Amino acid sequence: MNNISNIDAIPKEYMDDPDFQSKLKTVLVGDAIGCEKIYVNIDYVKPGAESVKYHSHSRQEEFFLILSGQGVLRIDGKEISIKTGDVISKPAGKDIAHQFINNSEELLQILDVGTREKDDIITYPDEDLMLIKDKQLVFNIVDNVKEWSSEPNK
Repeated sequence: MNNISNIDAIPKEYMDDPDFQSKLKTVLVGDAIGCEKIYVNIDYVKPGAESVKYHSHSRQEEFFLILSGQGVLRIDGKEISIKTGDVISKPAGKDIAHQFINNSEELLQILDVGTREKDDIITYPDEDLMLIKDKQLVFNIVDNVKEWSSEPNK
């Protein structure tokens, strides 16, 4: 089934903060038109705000297009200036941490497309946390178990 709509006709239930009261608004375009294997979002990031917490995915592939504005892409330990028209890919399984920061005076608008992956683990290196997305379980990385082995005969 093909679903066709206009971005201005996306219902409010497919918007995170539809009235844009906070620093970030996300429109779940793909969900609104029935995408199943990929997500397609448009993120609107106000000046001085961040798109997401700095994070990486274990399985998810992502693609970004800067629709308007400028800012900084924090990726894999580096900060790179981004502007309207820039395209960015984040390959699957590379555990590349990333985050967009709007350090300008204008709205930053990002097309965010990615695969929906079962058992994707999201790591937040600034907080030393891991999230098992499907199960909504969060673990503290620094509280790992020492001297443990899967070997049954030790």
